[in-house]
Amino acid sequence: MAIPFHEEIPVKKYTQPALRWPAAFFSYVLHPVFVPVYVIAFLVYVHPSYFSGFSPKAKLQTVIIPVYNMVLLPLISILLMKGLGFIDSVFLRTRKDRIIPYMASGIFFFWAYLVFKRQEMYPPVLPGFVLGVFLAASAALIANIYFKISMHAIGMGGWLGIFWVIYRENSMLMSWPLAAVILLTGIVCTSRFLISDHTQKDVYLGLALGFACQLVAAFVN
Repeated sequence: MAIPFHEEIPVKKYTQPALRWPAAFFSYVLHPVFVPVYVIAFLVYVHPSYFSGFSPKAKLQTVIIPVYNMVLLPLISILLMKGLGFIDSVFLRTRKDRIIPYMASGIFFFWAYLVFKRQEMYPPVLPGFVLGVFLAASAALIANIYFKISMHAIGMGGWLGIFWVIYRENSMLMSWPLAAVILLTGIVCTSRFLISDHTQKDVYLGLALGFACQLVAAFVN
């Protein structure tokens, strides 16, 4: 049963600074709002075939699209919501604070998906990934009714999911990218346990949701 929003009070954890500072660093650098850009930059600049025929300018423009639609617009929206009093904190510490940002971000993610989908020059994996991000944001909005699912875990689960999709396509050797993201996922999830009020349920279900949404998106795209 969902806990009423007005009764939800984040639990402050007391962690040694030697652990708290690195945990905060990884929580910011690998914040879910930045993960789509990291993934798309990998697809554009690291994968050997997806964007092999693109000019440097076209590659840069491809990365700028998610920076604008999936990072700047959501962040600006959150700042506006805070300024107008719709949310209590830009850190979205409660389920109540996360409702409108989830909805706004979902709109921006779906718009980014349409931008990539309607331009046939892009490989299907790109709009498929962005669709997965949109699905994850939509599912997180629903899950938020019942518990405070971890956004960081959703982001890392999606990162793992898209790399698994690429691995299954056998379009490049994915051993080291998968290993790197698994390591980063462990670091991020551990960081959330150290400096947030998330439970194991919040984190593990977030990972599963992010991963599953990428598989669903790859299937329907």
